[in-house]
Amino acid sequence: MRHGKIKYSIGSSPSHRKSLLRNLAIEVIDHGRIKTTHTKCKAVKPFVEKLITLAKEDNVANRRLAFKKLNNKDAVKTLFEVATNYKDRNGGYTRILRLAEPRVGDGSDMSFIGLV
Repeated sequence: MRHGKIKYSIGSSPSHRKSLLRNLAIEVIDHGRIKTTHTKCKAVKPFVEKLITLAKEDNVANRRLAFKKLNNKDAVKTLFEVATNYKDRNGGYTRILRLAEPRVGDGSDMSFIGLV
């Protein structure tokens, strides 16, 4: 049985996975698009999409919940500014574009994840 198993194994420990997802989400929100491995893109996509859905309604409770997930005041401010672009959209805020060439060092598949 696979109770409690995570979908994508991207880190060595749960705390490392949590901090990695947090940092990747902050970078996606700040820069709009980042380049990372395909597995990390697929892991961070639902995290970012849930944050944007939360930020579509701007109130104190949602800002506190977003800060709890991101732990970065500047990123929360940017998140709520970005979320105004998606008021009439019901999901699908991010896009993953797979790159043709793998990474030079270890050959892992690379992708872009960006906001639509």
